[in-house]
Amino acid sequence: MLDSLGTRIVGGIHRRAFGLPPRRNAYTVERGLLVPVRDGAQLVTDHYAPVGPANGTVLIRSPYGRGLPESLLHGRMLAERGYHVVIQSVRGTGGSTGPFRPIAQETADAQDAVAWLRTQSWFTGTLATLGGSYLGWTQWALLQDPPAELRAAVVIVGPHDFSRAIHGSGGLALADFLGWSAAIEAPGPVAMMAARRRVAAALRESTPAKAAAAALGTGDAPWFADWLDHDNLDDPYWQPYNAGSALRDGKVPVLLIGGWHDVFIDQTLEQYRSLSKVALTVGPWTHLDTAAKASKVADTEALAWFDQHLAGIGPAREAPVRIHVTGAGQWRSMPWWPPVTRDLVLALDASARLTDSATGGGIVEFSYDPVDPTPAVGGRHMSTGAGRKDNRRLEARDDVVVFTSDPLEHDLEVLGPPRLRLAVDGAPVFVRLCDVDRRGRSWNVTESFGSATEFELGSCAHRFRAGHRLRLQVSGGAYPRYARNTKEIRYTIDCAGSALTVPVAVTPSPE
Repeated sequence: MLDSLGTRIVGGIHRRAFGLPPRRNAYTVERGLLVPVRDGAQLVTDHYAPVGPANGTVLIRSPYGRGLPESLLHGRMLAERGYHVVIQSVRGTGGSTGPFRPIAQETADAQDAVAWLRTQSWFTGTLATLGGSYLGWTQWALLQDPPAELRAAVVIVGPHDFSRAIHGSGGLALADFLGWSAAIEAPGPVAMMAARRRVAAALRESTPAKAAAAALGTGDAPWFADWLDHDNLDDPYWQPYNAGSALRDGKVPVLLIGGWHDVFIDQTLEQYRSLSKVALTVGPWTHLDTAAKASKVADTEALAWFDQHLAGIGPAREAPVRIHVTGAGQWRSMPWWPPVTRDLVLALDASARLTDSATGGGIVEFSYDPVDPTPAVGGRHMSTGAGRKDNRRLEARDDVVVFTSDPLEHDLEVLGPPRLRLAVDGAPVFVRLCDVDRRGRSWNVTESFGSATEFELGSCAHRFRAGHRLRLQVSGGAYPRYARNTKEIRYTIDCAGSALTVPVAVTPSPE
């Protein structure tokens, strides 16, 4: 089917809104192709084909269907700029046959999809992959054993290790993966909304994780119960969920796109540190932002990456690293991440102060009550409500303690991961760095959750303005983002043995 006048009009609106280069060619669409895999399942696939010479093929494998937004943002956009685009529903979704075993099923199926491409008369032998979140995981699954034809990949907020994402250092990421399981299993929008309501109601009751999971319904999302039963990450069960071997190859140029408020930002930065042929873009986004809000940046950069590595048009970018400095509202290009910084050490004081003098000390105590668990407010997760939020109501609770600096005399840029030494009895703890503005609003910047005395908070790029204050927040949980601790805990912080270290810019930052 040749693209119609209507699709060309929509494409033109998309091009102007996103700042894309002009359309290069017409394209056709063939829908509902059946791609066989080794166990007899068939994966439903749509093929967008450029009219005329092609630059290569972009493979997109998804559990979320083959329509909007993929059909517009990537299928049509890339096809009318010279690329074959193959959008495929992974097994058990979108009409594809076979049981849906999320994450663990993708390694073999990805290789079989490439084997099918090799049999197609239009396939030129030049391949790229693209996608975000689960669609990013399907790329890491393939990159464990990259096909010879693979020339480039664009991974957007895509983890390479789902075992760590599900069972992180602080505990089960309950709300994220229970909510995702409810949404992915529901057969349509109405059922999805009903499933989300059941899950939300169960989580409001502060029930244990297994009881909350029962809200999915009998037989729904059986994998979630398996995830609960396998809480030891050394268990062989988790091997198919970990594509860390893909980071050791490094032959395929990979563009990584992440968000400072994305649940997977730490894995994105780990991927950047491990790969040799790599570029990095990090914006002021949450996980869900990358489906639409971040597309203007992500799609233009993806096209440029493919043009460079498949079509020989380029170069793709002025510098390997491009990051957004929150608090400054500013994009910045860099040769690497993190840049050179100096350490600013701030002591904790029992008077609730953060100070750069050596006068900190004293004891601070607080409690955690499982009947009224400390709630989650904003932050780095993939549910709605993530991102930058005012923390004042949270910080007014008795089960949250804060340590706050004096107002800054000059702007201060924190570039990289803050570190915290916390001498605390009682575990686990949720720690967060906030920016307190001149009006007293406390905005979360970065955080960590775990059972330790030495914490590395998530990496950030943030400018604390003159007159603002730094605030360290400490509590016993962040429910339902993390499964609640079922025991009452009394915490004691020895401030004399505790300190916050922030990596700050060594040169004046440009305006």
